[in-house]
Amino acid sequence: MKSLTQFFSFFWIISGLLLAACGAQATHSPAAPPIEEFVQPAAPMGESSRTDNSVVMVPEGQKSAESGAEAPAQNAMPGPNVVIQTGSEALTSVQSGNRMVIKNGEIRLLVEDTDNAIDRALQVVSDTRGYIISSRTWYQTGPEGKNYKYATVTVGVPADQFENAMRRLRTIALRVLDENAAGQDVSDEYVDLQSQLTNLEATRARIRSFLDNAKTVEESLRINSELAKIEADIERVKGRMNYLSNRSAFSTITITFEPDIPPLPPTPTPTPQPTATPKPWNPGETAESATKTLTRIYQTLIELFIWIGIVLVPLLAPPALLGWGIFKLVTRKTKPPVKPTE
Repeated sequence: MKSLTQFFSFFWIISGLLLAACGAQATHSPAAPPIEEFVQPAAPMGESSRTDNSVVMVPEGQKSAESGAEAPAQNAMPGPNVVIQTGSEALTSVQSGNRMVIKNGEIRLLVEDTDNAIDRALQVVSDTRGYIISSRTWYQTGPEGKNYKYATVTVGVPADQFENAMRRLRTIALRVLDENAAGQDVSDEYVDLQSQLTNLEATRARIRSFLDNAKTVEESLRINSELAKIEADIERVKGRMNYLSNRSAFSTITITFEPDIPPLPPTPTPTPQPTATPKPWNPGETAESATKTLTRIYQTLIELFIWIGIVLVPLLAPPALLGWGIFKLVTRKTKPPVKPTE
């Protein structure tokens, strides 16, 4: 009977703690994505001597030994030139006016030479202590059949260098075709996550104390199952906090380079010809034209007779005479003799 009473007491305590933790977590509407989504590309190393106002907030009690999945998220970001704050310092920093804003920019540039423009853009990224996230190049055929190079480069720059980088990128182009910049304030979400983390860690500590006082194997298994759920929630919250810290410390800029394609030369318009002026009727000119035509006809006939007399007659006369002689000879032999009349 005593063990049954202890079991129900323990059950109601665990239920109350879980309800308190779930209530705190429900205040944050979007579900925290897995830790793997928060890992960002590593920023360049060896430049930590630079000072600025970039701030990354890390909760108290966050240690790399707690979870193997937590180490990549901590090492991937921040890059150089970032001040690390922990626990209450991060919360105080947000509440004192240092807002956590995730900045994203897109800029489309018309350039004279794509390769040269890419080199200048990467120099801007290097000067602002940024890094390359991704890049892509491709070619398109112009109207005259020549291939032109296009490119898209996505970079990350420190948040305090975002405006400076955008300003310098504009100077690379012949003309800025399109530009877009947006920011998302995640300060309230970060504070809410900090509160959730505090409640979850307190719940975890209480459940661990219950685990130490468990009397039976069944109680231990049940408590350990609840402890695993709480620890999974803690890891999710920490991962989301790391993601917000890293994304607010470094802004993303997507740069698109488009070459300046010269237009085709215009096709010349043909010169219109003036309408001919009609000539008046001229009988004399008509008679002269008819006389010339008749003369040409007579000339043609005379030339034909000349060709017949000179060419055809010599060719046809011998065969004609030979045929006529043979005909006469044959007809003379076959003709019956004429009887003399008495």
